[in-house]
Amino acid sequence: MQPVLVTIGLLTLSNVFMTFAWYGHLKTLNHKPWLIAALVSWGIALFEYLLQVPANRIGHTALSVGQLKIVQEVITLTVFVPFAWLYLEEPPKLDYLWAALCLLGAVYFVFRGRLGVA
Repeated sequence: MQPVLVTIGLLTLSNVFMTFAWYGHLKTLNHKPWLIAALVSWGIALFEYLLQVPANRIGHTALSVGQLKIVQEVITLTVFVPFAWLYLEEPPKLDYLWAALCLLGAVYFVFRGRLGVA
């Protein structure tokens, strides 16, 4: 399998854990002391790192660090918006669309040499 596809898959799974670690406690542990929420989040984040570190190592065999970062940001927004909407029950905002369009511009600029565009 191509390194870029493996990287995208691992980063997507990593982002699911990251999103739950960063924001899941707002719904499930909001009645607990912040220290409990932080420790639970830290435990979840371990799984994020167990996926993210190999993803970046594999990805760096085919992508630059800048390209990896932009791929990560696109995946983050792709995972976060449905999470906020479905899990945290916050309605999607038009601002998410504008943010996504800005990220598409970032994708264009970091990948334009790879795509044969000058």
